[in-house]
Amino acid sequence: MSLSEIQKRQLRKIGHDLKPVVMVGSNGLTDGVCNEAEISITHHELIKIKINASDRDERNKIIDTLCQRCNAELVQRIGHVALVFRRNPQNPKIHLNK
Repeated sequence: MSLSEIQKRQLRKIGHDLKPVVMVGSNGLTDGVCNEAEISITHHELIKIKINASDRDERNKIIDTLCQRCNAELVQRIGHVALVFRRNPQNPKIHLNK
């Protein structure tokens, strides 16, 4: 699913007040972190993820890998925090503009 710029803007507005629900620590992207992200994104659809990696390229790699494993789309990345979205087909909570 590819999001349009209007949809991304709408999701950024919704995600502005969200707190990170998944944190990637010094151990990097482990199976436990991926499982927690999968559970959270299935339940909430839109989540913030905090990545504690000092290198920008490493953070980008972690975000890309996590999005691929969870079949999610990156909405926005600012510093150490990424906003990620995936629609829940059985119970959609966020209704996006077309």
